[in-house]
Amino acid sequence: MNPFEKGQEILKEIEAQVLNSAEEAEAFRIKFIGSKGLLKDLFASIKDIPLERKKDFGQLVNQIKQSAEEKVALAKTSGVKKKVKISNEDLTAPGVPYKVGTRHPINLVKNEMIEIFKRLGFVVEDGPEIEDDWHNFTALNLPENHPARDMQDTFYIDYKDNILLRTHTSSAQIRVMQRQKPPIRIITPGRVYRNETISARAHCTFHQVEGLYIDKDVSFADLKQTLYYFAKEMFGSDKIRMRPSYFPFTEPSAEIDVSCFICDAKGCAVCKHSGWVEIGGCGMVDPAVLTNVGIDPEEYSGFAFGMGIERVTMLKYGINDIRLFFENDERFLEQFS
Repeated sequence: MNPFEKGQEILKEIEAQVLNSAEEAEAFRIKFIGSKGLLKDLFASIKDIPLERKKDFGQLVNQIKQSAEEKVALAKTSGVKKKVKISNEDLTAPGVPYKVGTRHPINLVKNEMIEIFKRLGFVVEDGPEIEDDWHNFTALNLPENHPARDMQDTFYIDYKDNILLRTHTSSAQIRVMQRQKPPIRIITPGRVYRNETISARAHCTFHQVEGLYIDKDVSFADLKQTLYYFAKEMFGSDKIRMRPSYFPFTEPSAEIDVSCFICDAKGCAVCKHSGWVEIGGCGMVDPAVLTNVGIDPEEYSGFAFGMGIERVTMLKYGINDIRLFFENDERFLEQFS
């Protein structure tokens, strides 16, 4: 049988074929137009066709290919029935619920703190976590070789150029005071870094919310009322006290205590049976800091405060180990869903 006769036979077979299932359609495709199908043999025989008949033979081969492809395509679009695998599963049974995550307790408390201070008119500001020495120390009244720098063990990225990981979010407050004229009323929540030994009470990275208010005639009484409102809203505690302390960037300075809301100030392990728990530090902005950022301390005054978010979260939820916040243990995190 010459190639022309063979091609005619294949064309007739294709046109007569009826495809009743997906399996038949696939077998048809493999037989006629697959990589080892009959059409490939016809293409291979083109070299044996006389030159004057090559055109006619080529048209026949193309007609066979087109007819086979159309039949396969028609079988697919006409919805050839596929065999349905019968399942023994109960389709009326409830589906398996998706495991929905929750906000991290640090974020929950941070957002709550932000909302409280927003009600007092404070605006959220942010700053870079990689800082220079001037914004992190010098502008805050900690010049080079100042002994107070030893209070904060610093991670230096480039010691020669004084590039470091910020040790507090006060550096963001310096940047705001440089670019904005008073009145300034901001809070700067964010992550900070200190080269400390990790334990149940300390970590090398943690979060702070620091506040700053600069305007004319700002007094210590304004600071006390601000912190009283915060303690009342966050902990439900109706008493605060301020103990004299020292911070290089505030004068006078104080530690902030709130009456223990866990034992109702009667004495417990959390407050060490004193009836008070410490939540942060505060004070009036040192005039030297205002001078460093170009604000006249004769015309303006202000207060600043800072609190560790982990510290507040541990008090609020009765958590006794700061490391739990960073271990990503689902058993711990599920409690805040």
